[in-house]
Amino acid sequence: MNVKGRTTGLMAIRQVAKHGITHPFGDHRAVKQAFPSAIPAVQSDPFLMCDYFDMPSQGKAKHEDDFPVGWHPHRGMDITSYLKKGTGRHGDSLGNRETFPTPGMQWMSVGSGVEHAEGGGNAKGEVSQGFQIWINVPAKNKMDDPDYGTVPNEDMPVVDIGRRSKARILAGEAFDKTITGPFRTKQPVQMVDFEMQENELVEFEVDETMDTALLYVYEGGLSGAGDRRSNLDCGTILLLDAQEISNRRISMVTSNGQTAGVMLFAGKKLREPIAWRGPIVMNTQEQIYETLLELRSGQFPPKRVEWDYKNYSSRPSGWAPSSPPEPPTSHRDGAGSKKEKIKDTTDLRVTVA
Repeated sequence: MNVKGRTTGLMAIRQVAKHGITHPFGDHRAVKQAFPSAIPAVQSDPFLMCDYFDMPSQGKAKHEDDFPVGWHPHRGMDITSYLKKGTGRHGDSLGNRETFPTPGMQWMSVGSGVEHAEGGGNAKGEVSQGFQIWINVPAKNKMDDPDYGTVPNEDMPVVDIGRRSKARILAGEAFDKTITGPFRTKQPVQMVDFEMQENELVEFEVDETMDTALLYVYEGGLSGAGDRRSNLDCGTILLLDAQEISNRRISMVTSNGQTAGVMLFAGKKLREPIAWRGPIVMNTQEQIYETLLELRSGQFPPKRVEWDYKNYSSRPSGWAPSSPPEPPTSHRDGAGSKKEKIKDTTDLRVTVA
């Protein structure tokens, strides 16, 4: 069950959909897409895209400048690569080069623009499993300076929930605001990865300020959710009614021999115009056109290191990227290791991933 405290009514299920299959790399590599394939952006607002992948690696990069997902731009969104298996590897126009263990994530609030590249951290045949998630940002933040963070396994807050299940907090405040996820987004969201074991009942209270809520069964299956007591197979997306303040509770059930991986996406709608072309998300087509002109003229991204970030050996001697701010001290113990403070430990235990 959820942490003890205020309990509201169940959120109603407005729509049941199935994830789509897309080919974002233009080749044989396919991903499963919860949105916008199954749930359009107007309904998933502020969430733009969720791609889920589970595929074997073609092998480790042979050179520090080689990335299987090559250099490409982003502007006007917050993005994260949340990996559950494999080794994360990332490079960007701010000069960051990171390799991190999993479960972990790399995130960027790209603002006025970044170029980045990913992958190449896994041995041939090793499985890379995870998500690429895009979140829209308010118009006033579209041209902010980029922000960046890498969150390795040991810094991912994980809560024991139910009897033997776990909840990994990716973004936003959760469990009566006792825990904050490490992904810093411009728009308020809650993102939680539930890893459910068999014969479980797991419940969670979505923050009352969120008016979008979706559940994505990306692995295994559920025997019920909310007031729906029928099997929800892998690939099912539930669009919930998040408008009622008195109904904020989600409920998920597994039966004998059944496990599930379920992602919660809850957020505050922006209700702003969207102009979207590939990895560029702005508010008007004119802004898209201006971005394309910058790309073609070599002026993109406007904020970047002065050396050739695609050639890492060109960096100045002794150069190191600036470190992102530390998470709030209320979420770390005196030694700096992860140790969340909670109000009631009867049904809630915090561990690391």
